[in-house]
Amino acid sequence: MALIPSQVLRVAILLSYFSILCHYKALDMPAHQTYGGSWKFLTFIDLVIQAVFFGLCVLIDVSSLLTKGGDSREQERQLRKLIGLRDWMMAVLAFPVGAFVVFTFWSLYLYDRELVYPKLLDNFIPQWLNHGMHTTVLPFIIIEMRTTHHRYPSRLWGLVAVCCFGVGYILWKKKR
Repeated sequence: MALIPSQVLRVAILLSYFSILCHYKALDMPAHQTYGGSWKFLTFIDLVIQAVFFGLCVLIDVSSLLTKGGDSREQERQLRKLIGLRDWMMAVLAFPVGAFVVFTFWSLYLYDRELVYPKLLDNFIPQWLNHGMHTTVLPFIIIEMRTTHHRYPSRLWGLVAVCCFGVGYILWKKKR
């Protein structure tokens, strides 16, 4: 019943996402008081996706530790469902959205910082929080991909799900 390093790492990553989300929500920014609040920012949505994903990973780790050696087929079936959900989230949301946020943010930041992160935000968002939202996402998800075997959905269903998320986000942004 010993913990392995990847399980401990997933707990640490989950706690870091909770910390980032709590600090971000505690910021007193004018943009948080407008329509949609934090939910209009893809960065915030990505943080929630990553926290839910790593929360699911930790839940699976704890469940597998608690049910190890048990003979219950029902527990095994429920664990397989959770693992399937985790794998789907990795392929459809966690990796694509996380990679998109990191690459888009830093590309725009290098091109023209004012487009994506005006200097005014330095007064509200500490530098460590900015990197927590826009940099660490990709290394964390790559570490997860390298330490855990995932079964991905078919290319067609994966693309359909990612496109549905993208269209949903665009429609949400258009409503404001």
